[in-house]
Amino acid sequence: MNVLSNMATDIVVVAVVLGFMIFIHELGHFIAAKRIGVRAPVFSIGFGKRLFGFEWRGTDYRVSLLPFGGYVKMAGEDPTESHHDDPGDFLAHPRWQRFIIAVAGPAMNILAALLLLTIVYKYHYEKPAYAEKPALVGDVEPGSPAAKVGIEPGDLIVRMGNVEHPTWEDVQLNVLMTTRKPIPLEIQRNGKLLDLSLSPEAEGGYQVGYAGLGPCFPSVVGEVESAMPAARAGLQARDKILAVNGREIPCYQHLPDAIQESQGRPVTFTVLRNGKQLQMTMRPVRQKEGGEERWIVGFLPANDVVVRQLPVGKAIVASWEDNLQNTVLTFQTLAKLVTRQISTRSIAGPVGIAQLSGIAYRNGLVDLLSFVAFISLQLGIFNLLPVPMLDGGMIAMLFVEAVMQRDLSLQFKERVLQAGIFLLLLLVVFVTYNDIIRAIGHS
Repeated sequence: MNVLSNMATDIVVVAVVLGFMIFIHELGHFIAAKRIGVRAPVFSIGFGKRLFGFEWRGTDYRVSLLPFGGYVKMAGEDPTESHHDDPGDFLAHPRWQRFIIAVAGPAMNILAALLLLTIVYKYHYEKPAYAEKPALVGDVEPGSPAAKVGIEPGDLIVRMGNVEHPTWEDVQLNVLMTTRKPIPLEIQRNGKLLDLSLSPEAEGGYQVGYAGLGPCFPSVVGEVESAMPAARAGLQARDKILAVNGREIPCYQHLPDAIQESQGRPVTFTVLRNGKQLQMTMRPVRQKEGGEERWIVGFLPANDVVVRQLPVGKAIVASWEDNLQNTVLTFQTLAKLVTRQISTRSIAGPVGIAQLSGIAYRNGLVDLLSFVAFISLQLGIFNLLPVPMLDGGMIAMLFVEAVMQRDLSLQFKERVLQAGIFLLLLLVVFVTYNDIIRAIGHS
C-alpha cells in the first residue's frame, strides 16, 4: 500500500514540477513574442481540450484539460501556414527578433533556476562541512578501486586530473562522472609525493562512478546515548576525541577499529573540551549493530553539515556558482556520454524523474525547491541543444540562414523537423527503457 501511495505521490509531484517548468518556458516565448509584435492567438496552461479562459488583446488565455505544462501558439510559426505579408506573423519578422523569441524560453528556465536557489539559500544554505576542505582521505573500503591502487587513510590528494589541490567536492564529482577512464592522481603521504591512477567502477542503477574512498570526518561527539558507557564516563556532545589508549584518532572513521581492538577491555579516551584535555575510561559493551555484533560505547558522531542563512547578495552569488557548476557538469556529462566514458544508464527518463521528484518532496521543501531549480536548469540547457524540434534547432537554422543570407527551403525544414521528431521519440523510448531496467533491478 505504501508503494502505491509513493507512486501516486511521485506522479502528482512530477506533473506539478514539470508542468510549472514548461509553463515558465512557454511564458518566456510568449512575453518575447508579444513585445516584438508577433501575434499569439493562444496561451494555454495545459494541453488538450479548452476548459475555460478569457480573451484579451487578441490572445485566448485558457486552461486546458491535461495539466502538464502549457504552450503558446504564435501566428505563422508553422512555415506552411505563414503569411510573410502579415506583420504579426512569426516568419515576417527579421531573424534577430526570431532568435530572441526562440532563446527567451530557455532563458526563463535558467533565470527561474537562479531565482529559486537564491530564495533557498537566503533561508537555508546547507553543505557538508568537508565539501570545501582539502581532500584528506579518511576511509578506504577494502577491495575498492581506491584500495587496489594503494590509496591509504591519511593520504592527501594534491592533484586529480587537471585540478590542483582539489576539495572533496571536486573529488566526489570527478569520481561520480568517470567510469571508463583512469584518473591521474598525485598523493602526498608522509611528506612524499606519489603518482597513482584511479579507475572508478560503474555502480548502481545509474551506473555512476565509485572509487571507495571517503573524507576524514572530524572525531567530534554528537548524540550520547543515556545509560551507556560513554554517558556514564561523562562524555558530552561536541567533545573532540583526540586519542584512544594513546592511539591518535585524526578521523572519526578510525575510532570504531580502536574500540574493537579492546575486545571489551576498558579503553581510555583523550578528549578535548573547551580547550582542556580530559581523560575518560569506559568499558565497551557488545551489541548487535548493522547486522553484526560489535563493541560499542554508545555515542554518534556530530552531524558534519553546515546550515546557515545567507544575505541576499551572498545567496545570489552562491546560486550563480552552483548553477554554473551544474551547467559545466551537464556539458561534461554529455561529452562523456558521447565518448563512452560513462554509461548511458546514468540518464533518467520520465519514470526516473518522477521517482526523484517524489523523494525530494518527501525530504521537505528545501530539497523540493532545489530539485525544481535543477530540473529548470536542465530544461533550459536541453532546449538550447541544436536538435530539430527544440529551440536550439530553430536557433541553429536561423544562424545557418544568416550565414547564407537566404531562407532554407520549406521542404528542407520539413525534413529536418521530421528527423527531429524521430530522434526525440527514440530518446524518450530509450530513457524510459533505462528507467524500467533500473526499477526491475531494484525491485
